[in-house]
Amino acid sequence: MQLKNIFLQKEKGMAIVTIERPPLNLLNSQTLLELKKVWEDLEKDNSKVVILTGVGKAFVAGADIKEMKDKDPSQANEFAKLGQAIFNRIEDLEKPVICAVNGLALGGGLELVMSCDIIIASEEAKFGQPEVGLGLIPGWGATQKLPRIIGRNMAKELILTGEVIDANEALRIGLVSKVVKSEDLMEETKKLAGKIISKAPIPLRLAKSLINKSFDINLKEGLSLESKAFGLCFSTKDRKEGMNAFMEKREPKFRNE
Repeated sequence: MQLKNIFLQKEKGMAIVTIERPPLNLLNSQTLLELKKVWEDLEKDNSKVVILTGVGKAFVAGADIKEMKDKDPSQANEFAKLGQAIFNRIEDLEKPVICAVNGLALGGGLELVMSCDIIIASEEAKFGQPEVGLGLIPGWGATQKLPRIIGRNMAKELILTGEVIDANEALRIGLVSKVVKSEDLMEETKKLAGKIISKAPIPLRLAKSLINKSFDINLKEGLSLESKAFGLCFSTKDRKEGMNAFMEKREPKFRNE
């Protein structure tokens, strides 16, 4: 598949995925399938961190209403399942995904944001699930993921009112990790990515997987999985290097893959 709306760049252990479908980077079927294609590549490459961002005044301002408006219920259901499957694939990627939100993240755009592991927003970013204003509900995961991130009551308020909030409010309610000046967004995101890249790859994969699973299993099951994964770390060369480096008061030299 030729990529027209998604661009992939790789540098220094990180993969940078940029959505560019001006003027608002709306998600249509073509863009979703391009995102899927890029993720298939990222599942097999040796990058340690992925950065997802957009171009222009929007990260993603939502799904493409022009494409959706004439769908019947069955077609709409399939479109919802397509988006959910791709966003779940993003969430399940073994390596960490940092979202650099450069502008509007509305509807499907916010649902895409929530598929990422760490979210950094520019001061210009805005967030919302405005689907009720279109006679719809969110279809790509917001009713399930937003309550897990910001709590049930706040999620209900955002979804039921369709209110759009700014970056500082998103930070206050725990939707994003950090707010930075627009001109500093990529620099700050790459700096964070660099910190992650410097760590051992196996613990990164295990920690992300365990945190994701914690929402779907009970505490005892989660603790059992954690202890097994903790033990697994002790079979790796990176664990020996990390502990030896600590004892020798030097920086560890972990493997790159």
